[in-house]
Amino acid sequence: MTAVAHSPVQLPLRPQDEVECHRCEVHCDKVVYPGACIERACPFVYAYEAWGHTYMGCMQKVFTVEIDLELLRAAEQRRDGFGAIRARRTPLPMCRIEVSSCYEQREDSIGCRNPEFFEIPRERPSFRIFAQL
Repeated sequence: MTAVAHSPVQLPLRPQDEVECHRCEVHCDKVVYPGACIERACPFVYAYEAWGHTYMGCMQKVFTVEIDLELLRAAEQRRDGFGAIRARRTPLPMCRIEVSSCYEQREDSIGCRNPEFFEIPRERPSFRIFAQL
């Protein structure tokens, strides 16, 4: 019987900045809530009109889809809200972020190989406003 050599799993320097983790059989993704972008008046939200509808998106491409604003607002009025969208880039400090895990039944006895992935970065500077008198 031959032994299979396994290379050690390398963790990134700042795992909390990643948007997905597939280091074990449980796959995790960071998700953002576009309804919170509107609610929090995010300065990176853009909107345009086309085909009789208004669409919104993120200038920083934290999420890359464009959403019909009327449908988003209607969904936000329901109890469950519009829901989350997979983050494609590192979320900004003002984003509402969560981690979504798939295949949780695949977790083994060791557990999460990358627990820092679940940490939301807090040490990033927020926007600073300077006033000159």
